[in-house]
Amino acid sequence: MTLNESRAIPKILIADDNTQNVELLEAYLSDFDCVLRTANDGEETLRVVAEFQPDLLLLDIMMPRLSGFEVCRKIRSNPATTDLLILMVTALNEAADFERGVQAGTDDFLTKPVNKIELLCRIRSLLRVRHLKNQLERTLAYLAEFEAASRASASTGSP
Repeated sequence: MTLNESRAIPKILIADDNTQNVELLEAYLSDFDCVLRTANDGEETLRVVAEFQPDLLLLDIMMPRLSGFEVCRKIRSNPATTDLLILMVTALNEAADFERGVQAGTDDFLTKPVNKIELLCRIRSLLRVRHLKNQLERTLAYLAEFEAASRASASTGSP
C-alpha cells in the first residue's frame, strides 16, 4: 500500500478489543485532522486494513482471533500492505514484548495508559517520516528518468 500523497487528511485505524481503549484513543484524536475507523479483533483488523487502506494502524497486541503480533506479521508479509505504518499500543511493557513487536515489524510502541501528547507526537512523527520517504523516492525516480533520458540523448547525438 502506498501513502496517497494527494490526500491531506491521514486515515488511521484503531485496532483494540477493549471499547474503553478505543473510545479513549478516539477522544485523543478528536482534535487531530484524520479519518478514523476501528476494528475489534485481529481478523477484523486485517479486513478493515484491506478495505480502508489506512496510513497508520494503532494496534493493540492482546486481541482475540489474531494477536497484534500476528496481525503485524501478516501485514508485513503482504506486498499490498507492507508499508503500512504500525504503532503498537499495548499494556505489555517487558523487553521481550518489545522485541517480539520489532520482530513482527512494528514501527513504534506506546505503553498503556497512553499519554495524549505522546500519542499525537508519535503519530505526527511517523506520518512526517513517511511523507519525506515518499518525497525522496519520487525525487530519485525523477533523477533516474532524467539520467536515462540524458544518456539516450548523448548516445544519439541529440541535444
